[in-house]
Amino acid sequence: MQQTPPTPQFYTFKGYRCAYEVHSTIDPESSQHLPLLLIHPIGVGLSRQFWYRFCEVWQQKGYQNPIYNPDLLGCGDSEMPHVAYQPEDWAEQLNEFLERVIKKPVLVVVQGALLPTAIALVQLQQQKQNQLIKGLVLSGPPAWRIMTDAGSPTQHRLLWNLFFDAPIGSLFWLYARRRQFVESFSVRRLFAEAEAVDKQWLDGLEAGATDAKSRYAVFAFLAGFWRKNYGPAMAGIEQPTLVAIGQKASSISRKGFSETPEQRAEAYEKGWPDARSRIIPGRNVLPYESTEDFLDLIGEFLASLQ
Repeated sequence: MQQTPPTPQFYTFKGYRCAYEVHSTIDPESSQHLPLLLIHPIGVGLSRQFWYRFCEVWQQKGYQNPIYNPDLLGCGDSEMPHVAYQPEDWAEQLNEFLERVIKKPVLVVVQGALLPTAIALVQLQQQKQNQLIKGLVLSGPPAWRIMTDAGSPTQHRLLWNLFFDAPIGSLFWLYARRRQFVESFSVRRLFAEAEAVDKQWLDGLEAGATDAKSRYAVFAFLAGFWRKNYGPAMAGIEQPTLVAIGQKASSISRKGFSETPEQRAEAYEKGWPDARSRIIPGRNVLPYESTEDFLDLIGEFLASLQ
């Protein structure tokens, strides 16, 4: 039986109302355990609810680490301004959340292609004398080649202006948010097993896509504003990092480019200064489809950080 999630709380960032939840069995402010800061993926109907299954099992297993689960701007219960979001925009929002709301060191857990936002957050914190990020967990990160192959800013802007932020984009949204499309996409691109695309998953995406303004964050992601060369930035991250990769991991990439999970793991271990990788069952949404395996990895990683 699903637990009732905690009541959302709010803070203000650049005049926008931003939502978050705290999942904790004890007072998070007095806790001596390293908190987790979760970064949800961007996609049709996605928000902080992506992490609910993970948060529920985390507490069932008795972990005392508080979990901070925010909605990024453009998603969930946060405001949804009509802008072409960049990873740096969400990083600034999370940096404000970290410094003004959490106010203590955290373990950052980031899902998939939101990795550029986590990288930008680390860079913001690197400017501080006492930075608040003690480690990172990368859940199903993109192929290393994607993270170091910059896209075309001109092409990204044209996609946004001529398609996504145009009347045809609104029509595409009506198509993309249909339950049939979301289910088909989840089976083809996200989950290792079709039966894992369950009612809880589909109901959550359907409800999350009700507000048409949520399309701006999704379209900014699809336009590719996050596609840059992050090689130098990743090479400058000193925090211990756990890279979790699914046994059936697939990637958004140019036609003809493919890699095995082992090759992806090796690339991150070579290119990231203090990274260790683990391959577990699942494909691209490990916190949801392989919750216990993913959670156990984090538990072991937390123990190593003590």
